[in-house]
Amino acid sequence: MMEEKKRKIGVYICHCGGNISDHVDVEAVREQVEEQYGVTVARTSMFTCSDASQNEMMKDIQEQGLDGMVVASCSPKLHLTTFRNMSTRAGLNPFQYVQVNIREQCSWAHADDHEGATCKAANLVGAGIEKVMRQEALQPIRVTSVKRVLVIGAGIAGLRAALELADLGVEVFLIEKEPAVGGMVGRLGEMFPADKNGVELIAMLLAEVKKRPNITLFLNAELAEKSGHIGEFELTIRIRNAAAADRTEEAVRIQVGAILVASGFAEYEPKPGEYGFGQPGVVTLSEFERLLQEGGEKLLHDGSEVKKIAFVYCVGSRQGQETENANRWCSRYCCSAAAHLAVQAKKKFPGAQCYHFYRDMRTYGKFESLYEEAGKSGSLFLRFDAEHPPRVEKNGGSWLVTVQDLLTGGDEVAVPADLVVLVTGMTARANDELTCVLKLPLGAERFYNEIHPKLRPVETVIDGVYIAGSCQGPKNAGESVVSSLAAVAKAAALLIKGYVDLQPFVAYVKADLCAWCGQCAAACPYSAIEKVTYGDKEVAQVVDVLCKGCGACLPVCPLDATQLKGYTDEQIEAMIDVLAREAAHEG
Repeated sequence: MMEEKKRKIGVYICHCGGNISDHVDVEAVREQVEEQYGVTVARTSMFTCSDASQNEMMKDIQEQGLDGMVVASCSPKLHLTTFRNMSTRAGLNPFQYVQVNIREQCSWAHADDHEGATCKAANLVGAGIEKVMRQEALQPIRVTSVKRVLVIGAGIAGLRAALELADLGVEVFLIEKEPAVGGMVGRLGEMFPADKNGVELIAMLLAEVKKRPNITLFLNAELAEKSGHIGEFELTIRIRNAAAADRTEEAVRIQVGAILVASGFAEYEPKPGEYGFGQPGVVTLSEFERLLQEGGEKLLHDGSEVKKIAFVYCVGSRQGQETENANRWCSRYCCSAAAHLAVQAKKKFPGAQCYHFYRDMRTYGKFESLYEEAGKSGSLFLRFDAEHPPRVEKNGGSWLVTVQDLLTGGDEVAVPADLVVLVTGMTARANDELTCVLKLPLGAERFYNEIHPKLRPVETVIDGVYIAGSCQGPKNAGESVVSSLAAVAKAAALLIKGYVDLQPFVAYVKADLCAWCGQCAAACPYSAIEKVTYGDKEVAQVVDVLCKGCGACLPVCPLDATQLKGYTDEQIEAMIDVLAREAAHEG
């Protein structure tokens, strides 16, 4: 213990503008850790993340010769990178810095116990000091990267991503599962707000793709195998020969530095009988879109003229718990799309009358003007409660939609309709093979999960694999393109410089202790452990570039041969001892 205390540690405790200091006596914490651990520097600051505070820390590192630092402030998710970068600028190894969370995990959690929160904060800071005392100077794992990207999905998000990557000098392999590009947008007519035709827009993007020699497009293609790591993925693309009678397949091997998934969504398919679905005169939103595109002088469905159209909203979205595998989310785009189609129907067929049966109208942002225009063009809106959805029943050769209209105080209103349009939402596309090959994480709603919706919105836990567009949740075309461009920026920033630096907090194996039982390899979810020969025995070895530092291999090792850099047994036990002493004292 005496040897560790010879290290020069700086401790900085943040007020966080009162978020911490209103519930924790930060000065008392500073005094306690300074006295107990004899640290070289112990300071408090109103905002440790401010430029002034960072400059003060850098001055301490350089003048006091600090070789370790603890910042007690907010969640590491917010400012871990901030303080690591500051440490690097000051000449301190950034991995000899430890951030302690005394805001979310202390002051906010114990706002009603000032004394207890102060005691806990001091112990958490003490644990951080014990950890940094035993922290070795680590170096990032640097891997070379090839300037090639695989883009999965040639919808509007995938096409735009491929074009932007190509224009940045990155070679692109673009694969599409279907025999044609475009996805959902490729089947649309006029789109709001730019009034561009979806079919024409996709045709234009495809023409641009064909102009670029550094984009290779594969249709009827899927990702079959993946090995390697960020910077150097080895992939196998399976291409179906749809024209051949025997449905032959061809395998193409490629190497890329990153993978961008833009596999799109699936439109919700109502169950048979749901609002009359499956019977003539009841269609989904996309089917009505195609009906409008095909219309001549009259709007016809099954040979009969359509004059009265009933839109039933929230079909397949915002479902209750009583529904098996319920879609709890709002699909967001449906309200805007239904209002837009109602406006288009009125323009093309002035005699058409549209009725909208909705729960909540969510035409957000610029799309609010669609709602207003639909109303001015003669659409009637009837609002229903989720507990009392509309009843859709046959009425001779047409339909009758009955609802308790909340806008008229709950009066029951019955509306005859020639056509019922179910405003269907988005669901996650079934991509089981792709999910398995890439080991992509799924959220509770079955869409692909990003690391953080605000801080890292297009990154996944698999280094070098990015998600964009509606495969990660409901988005309209514009939002899908924005997210694809964000993914392009992330991927290109890594690949253009020719190398990637990975976090050094990975597992390692003490070969002298290991006797290869294979349990660590079986526990690793990233296939990052392999068997190698060590002297006259076989042992486990961690592939650094594949390891995510999750620690799953540590508890299963019967000989304690596996360790985690930055979180060694010695460090964790020392941290536990600090907290356990206080618990024993209170007991």
